[in-house]
Amino acid sequence: MGVSSMAAASDGMQLQLCVFDLRRGQQEGQELDKILFFYPTDFPFLTQLSLVGLCEGIITFTRIFSPEAACEVIEAEKHSHVFYEAEPDIWMVLVVEKSKDDGQVWRCEALRGVLKEVHSLFKMFHMSIHALLDKKPSGELARSHLHSFITDYLSDYQLGKKMQMPSFRDSLKERGTVQMLTVSREVALEVQSLITSISSCCNGCDSLILFQDLLVSTTLPPDDTANLFSYATLRLTPHALSSSTSSWSYLRKGHATPNLLNVATLDEHQSRSRDTSQGQNCQISSIPRFLQRDKWSKGKDGFLVPNFPSGEVGSFVLSTPVVWNQQNDDCKYLCVYQHKGITVVMLVPASSLANGEQGLVQVKNKFLENVAQRVTAVEQKLSRGWGGENAYHVSGYRYLLIDRDRSVSRATPAGKVTTLKKESLVYLNKLREEVDIEKGRWRRDNPHQEKELEVSIRAENNAWVIAKVIRGKELCMVLEKANETLLYATDAVEKFSNRYCEGAFSMEY
Repeated sequence: MGVSSMAAASDGMQLQLCVFDLRRGQQEGQELDKILFFYPTDFPFLTQLSLVGLCEGIITFTRIFSPEAACEVIEAEKHSHVFYEAEPDIWMVLVVEKSKDDGQVWRCEALRGVLKEVHSLFKMFHMSIHALLDKKPSGELARSHLHSFITDYLSDYQLGKKMQMPSFRDSLKERGTVQMLTVSREVALEVQSLITSISSCCNGCDSLILFQDLLVSTTLPPDDTANLFSYATLRLTPHALSSSTSSWSYLRKGHATPNLLNVATLDEHQSRSRDTSQGQNCQISSIPRFLQRDKWSKGKDGFLVPNFPSGEVGSFVLSTPVVWNQQNDDCKYLCVYQHKGITVVMLVPASSLANGEQGLVQVKNKFLENVAQRVTAVEQKLSRGWGGENAYHVSGYRYLLIDRDRSVSRATPAGKVTTLKKESLVYLNKLREEVDIEKGRWRRDNPHQEKELEVSIRAENNAWVIAKVIRGKELCMVLEKANETLLYATDAVEKFSNRYCEGAFSMEY
């Protein structure tokens, strides 16, 4: 069954997402074993095999010409296929149906960012897919965890029967980066003192401090910071707890109930020789649902309480979630304290607690006795200096600034981006797509050599659309009320760089 047949069977769904393991299902009749996850869950198995077989063939073919970097994107007449090798031989593929609707203009790298994000969050809570497959080679454990986690993740994008993925309207945002709060020197010293107090609650305790949906400080490496920040803004911050929609500006709405029966059906199909349905359904019901909405609530002591089973470490069933650091695979308890607009995320090493999870009570008591008042004081100072949601608006500019080395970004507030004309955003989306392609060439040619790039385009609506890449930093900008000359646009970028970027994008830098 080809891709066109698959689209017809989707009954209006705009995308398919699959996760498969190239090492599995190599013998005839066992092809279905390689599929670890497929969305929509009610697709016929033959249709799933058709898509996975097509993707496997494309990967195998492109590896002949590029062993180190196989296929990234395939553009067909009716679909875009976005590939991401999440782990060695573990592939995630997102298939998005093309539409005549202008609102469905997307950037492939932004779609790949969706795959990267869900995999990174999955690893943070469940370890790698390889680790789950090694733990239970039948694949049942990996499938059940992937199914619940990815389905809960995708429910944020669901609008009725369709999915609303990042489009050209999100061109001034960058997934997988952290948005920082700028504070004064006085407040920075208070925050540093707060970090020291938090670390004294337990040996090896790391922390993440947020105000509203912005990061104030972190003691974690950039990758772990980005993952935890993403989860916090999705489910932990005051805005995430109080709102039915995410703090992100992507249209993440809906409360679709995942169909968990399909994963049991898949394992039954692959294990006809034994009756596993009862055990599998029991396993599914005990899987921690970290991404389900309304599963965190604030306790009287200020600590957030998870309303779901939080998994297992060894033979112990936990009531407190644990996360795994990407760099060293350390297991840490996730403890979250909140006071008004400030959220303190503590990662307590499981190895540092002699009594296991019971030792967390002592850690929390130390926090309440020695740290809680400092949190209150810092929150008051941050609130006084907070400029509101438009604090980082720059009059006359619509911009996105990215520091790749630190995984940090800053952008025009979402409310101000909506004032741009549709044509400007479409042009910016196309420009960013071209920049992504060019950076991909750089990585293939010489991944260790940094190059520079500057592109300025005069759009049909007379707006200037600009992109600059230099020494790990990127600047994307739209100037709608600008002079017609290129010199004017260049001068505007120069002024912005000198004032807000420490001259990083200036011509003399």
